[in-house]
Amino acid sequence: MTGTATPVHAGVAAMLLCASAWASPFAYITNQGSHDVSVIDLASEQVVATVPVGRSPAGVVASSRAGKAFVSNPDSKTISVIDMRQQKVVNTLPAGDGPVGIDISGDGRHLYVADWYSSQLLVFDAQATGAARPLASIAVGRAPAGVAAHPDGTTVFVAERDDDSVAVVDAAARRVLARVRVGSHPFALLYDAARSRLYALNVQSNDVSVVDMRDARRPAVIATVKVGKAPYGAALAQGGALLYVTNQHEDTVSVIDADSLKLLRTLPGFAYPEGIAAHGDRVYVVNWMDDNVQVLDAASGQKRKTIATGQNSRGFGAFIGAPIEP
Repeated sequence: MTGTATPVHAGVAAMLLCASAWASPFAYITNQGSHDVSVIDLASEQVVATVPVGRSPAGVVASSRAGKAFVSNPDSKTISVIDMRQQKVVNTLPAGDGPVGIDISGDGRHLYVADWYSSQLLVFDAQATGAARPLASIAVGRAPAGVAAHPDGTTVFVAERDDDSVAVVDAAARRVLARVRVGSHPFALLYDAARSRLYALNVQSNDVSVVDMRDARRPAVIATVKVGKAPYGAALAQGGALLYVTNQHEDTVSVIDADSLKLLRTLPGFAYPEGIAAHGDRVYVVNWMDDNVQVLDAASGQKRKTIATGQNSRGFGAFIGAPIEP
């Protein structure tokens, strides 16, 4: 008996391989230079698909509940919708004049997109088919960038970069409920549900504003944590114990104790790091200059592996997800 499969056996093997691969968690890395998305299987830590999308993709959110990854394409003024089981684009949504930051409600029903040039937050039906128009457009401050949706669906947070503030949007009323002043030029946002805190990364003041969100009508900055130059992305790791922050212009990653808000260490050796996400005992850092993702041990920050991606990788947003089994 040889190791060569018959056509029938080969077909079955391919089906099993596909089913196994598509059930794993995936990282969806937007590549601004090559206008595509690298799909990384986190089980094997290998790129298993490259998906063409719109021009200059930047923002991304992978929703396990929706079974889709949504990608913002600023230069195409669209959102590409990637089916997680097929790893291909199944829909394209028109999205204002310059979609950047993007997030989705916890139930996978509503997609929120920051339109950078039009100072608005667009709301989409995440299950829509065809080139569906937004359900709503909510006026926000100047140059809206990062978006973070509260897991309970009540509020959405928007970084108003050029106003040095964060807007708290009432998701049901679809209006701004409150605002809070943060540092200079907030870009990325990360919501910490366990602590009812919002982290705003301020690219010009090189710090992180920690905002108490227990009362959405009265958000208050309770701490400011200094990090490296131009903080861009953030992720909670080690069960939420550690806050990792990428510093674009310093080629470093800051590691912060999420309880005490003390800087524990600064990790060197990155190349214009942008997006970052955590899964299990690993942290994934996206390097724009080196066209790769570096895999870190979450506890120590030690580099474990480097995964080549497309050109000018960004990964701005919650880029890890897995389709829920039918």
